[in-house]
Amino acid sequence: MTLTDKTVSRERPGEIRAVPVRHYGRWVAAALILYIAIWAVYSVANNDRFGWDTINAWFWDGSILDGIVMTLELTVIAMLMGVVGGVLLAVMRLSPNPLISGVAWLYVWVFRGTPVLVQIILWFYVKALIPTFSLGIPFGPTFVHFNANDLITAFVAGCLGLGLNEAAYMSEIVRAGILSVDPGQSEAATALGMSRAKIMRRVVLPQAMRVIIPPTGNETISMLKTSSLVSVIALADLLYSVQIVYNRTYQTIPMLLVASIWYLIMTSILTVGQFYLERYFGRGTAQRQTMLERFVANLRIRAGRRA
Repeated sequence: MTLTDKTVSRERPGEIRAVPVRHYGRWVAAALILYIAIWAVYSVANNDRFGWDTINAWFWDGSILDGIVMTLELTVIAMLMGVVGGVLLAVMRLSPNPLISGVAWLYVWVFRGTPVLVQIILWFYVKALIPTFSLGIPFGPTFVHFNANDLITAFVAGCLGLGLNEAAYMSEIVRAGILSVDPGQSEAATALGMSRAKIMRRVVLPQAMRVIIPPTGNETISMLKTSSLVSVIALADLLYSVQIVYNRTYQTIPMLLVASIWYLIMTSILTVGQFYLERYFGRGTAQRQTMLERFVANLRIRAGRRA
């Protein structure tokens, strides 16, 4: 080997510049989707048959806003009943006592196996089966009597139908979250002398929240829409308020669009809240990013490549 060859071999090789792969198919697909979206929005916006004037006139009407408040109240109460009842039922299902676990299984079987609309109607007409409710000693004297017509109103029937049905579904979600926790955690807590209730409250449930929160958020969004079923018992939620208007004005499609837009607004707000709640309980794992955060991250990556 000559001196010149040795000198060349010792020289630092040239810097390799990475060139990103061009995804032309993605750009074509994005352009096509954007064109279709713009065309769809333009066609809908310029179609007078949608009744945009009627939508604008009734969108902020007092009766519609009152229906929104009723829908939100039903959603909150039903989800509170569902979450509390679901946790209780899940703990009962996991109980070593066969009677307790059997009762919980029977509850879930009944309420998941029948349509929620049927349950709402049954609760509304329960007064025909049980005219009065009494509190007292079983098979003995009673102390307090309640008239079913005064106790089971349309609002109470709606809350019972939605909340008790939701408890059956939430019990399975909570049970799945509890079972996802490593059994070694409970064994270690038992070795420290903690009671079963304290282990569940302090050790298992906090770790299970990471699994429980995402489907619970989905159930909340679903409950907001499912609450429209109470319109069959003449409870003035958002859908029933809209129905009252279009039965009087015969503007069926515009009024249904009013309800749809409001449902979209409320579910979008709940979706944003669910995202940040999931990210909070998912600390320590791969963090989800919003569309804006992903967009900014891509810009930084491209700027770094150009530099």
